[in-house]
Amino acid sequence: MVPMGNFAPLSTSMGGGVSALLSKRAKAAIVVRLLLNEGADIPLEDLPDELQANLTHQMGNMRVVDRDTLAAVVAEFSDEVERIGLSFPDGIAGALDALDGTISRQTAARLRKEAGVRQSGDPWARLKELGPERLLPVLEHESIEVAAVMLSKLPVALAADLLGRLPGPQARRITYAVSLTGAVTPDAVDRIGLSLASQLDAQPVRAFDNDPVERVGAILNSSTTLTRDDVLTGLDETDMGFANAVRRAIFTFANIPKRIAPRDIPRILREVDPAQLITALAGAEAAGNGATLEYILENMSGRMADQLREDITEAGSVKPADAETAMADIVTVIRQMEQSGDLLLVIEEDEE
Repeated sequence: MVPMGNFAPLSTSMGGGVSALLSKRAKAAIVVRLLLNEGADIPLEDLPDELQANLTHQMGNMRVVDRDTLAAVVAEFSDEVERIGLSFPDGIAGALDALDGTISRQTAARLRKEAGVRQSGDPWARLKELGPERLLPVLEHESIEVAAVMLSKLPVALAADLLGRLPGPQARRITYAVSLTGAVTPDAVDRIGLSLASQLDAQPVRAFDNDPVERVGAILNSSTTLTRDDVLTGLDETDMGFANAVRRAIFTFANIPKRIAPRDIPRILREVDPAQLITALAGAEAAGNGATLEYILENMSGRMADQLREDITEAGSVKPADAETAMADIVTVIRQMEQSGDLLLVIEEDEE
C-alpha cells in the first residue's frame, strides 16, 4: 500500500472553490472515474481519438481527490446536465447518422458526397445492420483473409447465412482462414471495416428496394387474366428467361393447388368474405379454374363442402368480371397472410 501522504490531494480547502482549482479536463476525469467506479458503461470509444488521449493523460496525472472536492464537481456536473435542453450531433456526419432512416437514401448519399464525409463511428456497427444481399457481393470479391475477418466480426447468424451462400471451396478456405486471425490487430480490423464500408458507400443508390421480377410480378398479380396473359406472351418473345422468372413470382387463383398446403385451406377461407368466396367458386369452372375449385372443396370438412356446393348451385352463372374480382380478393387475402407470417407458400420444384 502506498501511504496517502505521498500524494497531494485535490482539495477545496485551498480557497477559491473547485472552479478556481480544477480545469475542465480535470473535472471531466473526476466524473468519468466516479462513473466507472459505479459500474457505469460509458461509450468513451465514441469520442474523437484526441479527446480519448487527453482524458487518459489527465487521469494518469491525477492522484487523490477529497470528498468535498468530489461533491462539488458532481454538483457542478449535475447542474450543467440539468441545464441542457437539447443536444445536436457534431458535424454533418453526426447529423446524417441521426437522420438515418428518416431522409431518403439519395439525399443522404448526396450530402455525404458533397461534405466529403464517411459514415462516422464504428464501421462494423453499420455492417452488422446490413442484410446478406448487400454484404454477399462484397464478400465474394474480397481476399480470403479479409473475408475471414469480416465473418469473424459479423453476428454468428449473419456470418453463417453468408457462408452458406458461398461456393463450397471458397467457404472452406475462408473458414480455415478464420483460424489464422488470432494475431490480427484492432487497428487492422478497423481499417478493414472502413474499407468495406467505403465500398458500400461507393455503390450507386438503388431507386427501388425490390428487383424487376418482383415489381412486375406484383403488378401482374393485380392485373386481369387477359392483361396478364398478354403481357407474359409479349415477354416470352422479348426475354423468355425474364418471363419465366416473372411467372414464378406471380401468384394467382390458379396457383392455389400447387402453392397452398391442404391444411391451410380452412384457415384461408375463415379470412375470406363468404359472398366473395361463393362468387369466385361459382365462376371458377368457366374461368378455367376447375382444378382450384375442386382442390378447395376437397380440403375442407364434408359438411362445409356440401353447403358450398349448394350455395354455388343457387348462385348460378356469375359475370366473368365479378368472378375475377372475387378470385383476386381471395388472392389478396392469401398474400396478406403470407406477408404477416401467418401463411407459408409451398415452393414449386422448378423454383428451387
